[in-house]
Amino acid sequence: MKPDTRTAMRQLMAQVRAAIPFDAPAAQVCTGTCARCSMKLLEFLGTELQAWEYHLDAGEKPTLGDLSRLARTSRKVYAVLERNGLVACES
Repeated sequence: MKPDTRTAMRQLMAQVRAAIPFDAPAAQVCTGTCARCSMKLLEFLGTELQAWEYHLDAGEKPTLGDLSRLARTSRKVYAVLERNGLVACES
């Protein structure tokens, strides 16, 4: 049986938090040579996760589109962090 969208969103959020180094020191995140600003992307994605945490705690039910958008955004941020050497390359 598939989980409801609230459960799926919480699972997705846990996976994102486990895969992306939100607690990395600023000196490691901002090395000065990057394709995109890793610090801003981490802040943006962290804000998105916090907003969804708030909405879920308030009883809101995300749609499949919401899940898809958060997953797509997370994958894009992960790809940039990978290019900038902040996460291990998964081949």
